[in-house]
Amino acid sequence: GCSQVGVIRALIEAGIPVDMIGGTSIGAFMSALYAEERSYNQMRIKARQWAMVINSVFKTILDLTYPITSMFSGAAFNSSINNIFKDKQIEDLWIPYFAITTDITASAMRVHTDGSLWRYIRASMSLSGYMPPLCDPKDGHLLMDGGYINNLPADVARSTGAKVVIAIDVGSRDETDLTNYGDCLSGWWLLWKRWNPLAEKVKVLNMAEIQTRLAYVCCVRQLEMVKNSDYCEYIRPPIDRYGTLEFGKFDEICEVGYQHGKTVFNVWCRSGVLDKMLRDRQETRKSKTDNVTCPTTSFTDLAEIVSRIEPVKAPVADDESDYQTEYEEEVLGIQKDDYIDFAHHQAEEDSDSDEEMQLRKRRNLPSVESQASSTGEPE
Repeated sequence: GCSQVGVIRALIEAGIPVDMIGGTSIGAFMSALYAEERSYNQMRIKARQWAMVINSVFKTILDLTYPITSMFSGAAFNSSINNIFKDKQIEDLWIPYFAITTDITASAMRVHTDGSLWRYIRASMSLSGYMPPLCDPKDGHLLMDGGYINNLPADVARSTGAKVVIAIDVGSRDETDLTNYGDCLSGWWLLWKRWNPLAEKVKVLNMAEIQTRLAYVCCVRQLEMVKNSDYCEYIRPPIDRYGTLEFGKFDEICEVGYQHGKTVFNVWCRSGVLDKMLRDRQETRKSKTDNVTCPTTSFTDLAEIVSRIEPVKAPVADDESDYQTEYEEEVLGIQKDDYIDFAHHQAEEDSDSDEEMQLRKRRNLPSVESQASSTGEPE
């Protein structure tokens, strides 16, 4: 996750625009930071602040609980995310955003595009055994880490309208060179191998690792489909030497992601991939603005369409009375009959004033206006 911050920095420096962002687990957290700030510096500050809090051993110990559902109560973890995003809603973010969770109540993938931001990020990061499932505030369903069902949701971004998807994979890779121990396995034998400094080391999975691998089995196939798709540009920073929870090495891992992203985007620039992406983006935006009623139009597209609407031209003199009458009837809500009565009454007053003017002229009397203007205090 820390390497994603560096890749986004390289993305911005390469001039690649981001119209939509989302993710799973730590990816949901980091992408929300960018969607909220749209600034690499602010994103890095908040990400580093959170990483230092998570790396605090003292707070981790205080959050330990009796492990019926999970090792930790989740209170400290909730507080760390809530302190970053406060009470912000997903729909309040600057650019479209989504978070992926696994609904273990309905056994389905959930794509969250509205609602409490910190809650759905926390749900997307809820590893089984470590954190309890989060109860969805909308329907009470139990939500767990989205990685159990879709660890790299490039297909979700594609389905929501993205034409070119840049997928940043920061998931850990499983070891495949495990020890062949035969038909049966003794725990005492394993214990002896691990504690005896002279014994040959063996690579055998423990119960937690077996459960984790079983949980991610479906994601392996989905990941291969994403990597081989024609719409996805796959990026994987070289972070295999770092552990999953090594947040204390934030700066180092972030730099690794930046250097890798910088190298990849430079290659894209020389090979013409970047130019093709920008052309595709322009064509997509043009097609959206041409079709105003398109159901996939985003808020940004609507704002652009509104800005292009020409102002209403002023009516010509001959049609002025008709334009005003229509405006007053339809916009101001004045009833037609009331307007006719008002116009008729106004015409009578105008007629009376004309007769009064003629009478004053015949009598050589000053007009009302001249009387008003000449009246003053005596000298």
